[in-house]
Amino acid sequence: MKKILYLLAVLMMTNCTTKKKSIQKEHWGNVKGKEISLYTITNANGMKMQITNLGCIITSLFVPDKDGKLDDVVLGFDNLEAYLAGHPSFGTTVGRYANRIKNAQFVMNDSVYKLTANEDGTSLHGGNEFRDAVWDAETVSNENGEGIRFHYFSPDGSFGFPGNLDVYATYLLNDDNAIYVNFQAQTDKDTHVNMTNHSYFNLNGAKDLIYDHRVMIDADTYTEFDEDITPTGKLPSLEGTAWDLKTMTRLGDKIHDIPLNGYHHCYVLNKKEGEMKKAAEVIEPNSGRKLEVFTTQPGMTLYASNGLDHITGKYGIAYKPHAAICLETQHHPDTMNHPNFPSTLLKPGETYSEIVVYDFGIVK
Repeated sequence: MKKILYLLAVLMMTNCTTKKKSIQKEHWGNVKGKEISLYTITNANGMKMQITNLGCIITSLFVPDKDGKLDDVVLGFDNLEAYLAGHPSFGTTVGRYANRIKNAQFVMNDSVYKLTANEDGTSLHGGNEFRDAVWDAETVSNENGEGIRFHYFSPDGSFGFPGNLDVYATYLLNDDNAIYVNFQAQTDKDTHVNMTNHSYFNLNGAKDLIYDHRVMIDADTYTEFDEDITPTGKLPSLEGTAWDLKTMTRLGDKIHDIPLNGYHHCYVLNKKEGEMKKAAEVIEPNSGRKLEVFTTQPGMTLYASNGLDHITGKYGIAYKPHAAICLETQHHPDTMNHPNFPSTLLKPGETYSEIVVYDFGIVK
């Protein structure tokens, strides 16, 4: 009898756990006649990711703390209208080219390509093309988790970039509380592609600024930048700089000693080209949350939301400088103008494919 009751209890727990896992879709609005949907992906542990087909934006991310309490650990808005009014790329998929391209141009195959300049003569985040686009979406499930596969077609010449580009961004949540993101693209002309996710993370649920966050990035060098925050081409050592994060560092200890009001550097990761490797770790001691970042990309920009201000986000929180950190795994900024950087060139017949995993856990 005890054995039967035990088996029934196990069965009930199994069914209860299974019921927690789900992908739900709701109508969020319309943009230029296209439907905007909000998807909610919940795993077996109750962790929840909300993402929309406008810009493949992660709008919310509910992660358990050391006591099992869920908090939303990314910045953003609670309605579509706020995103449409313009924002600093909260949670978005960035492309065609993440970060900056100096003078909004590059030379390729003896031709000069002039891009959309959207920040003081610089092309930033591909002119926000991917951020503001409405993507097609379908639910998917595989060994990496369950979630949404988004598709977008960027026509030849869009924002100045050559080639018709077919782009896919797949966002999956698994039962190990990890988010698996795969960016893929194909072109019919030589072009440059560099994609990233631009979520603003605050592991204490934005209750406080990020000063108590501890961060480690596995990098010995970084891309030195000029007055336009674009690379000089030099890759100097991090040793002795205030932004050296090779060992676990409390952000508040050094952030006020860094130019531009805080961390805004692209770190050259200690890894082989294309190798999937741990790039960074973030610990927030008050909540006990830990975030490990793995990627195939050669670099990662750490941005401490230095310029964030005069924005009211979810839950009525007024976002201020240093409210969150971005962990933008990517190729180096302005790569096409620096032949010593790992190439971002994509040719017809090739497939651009890069992965980032945001693995959440608890500090033991």
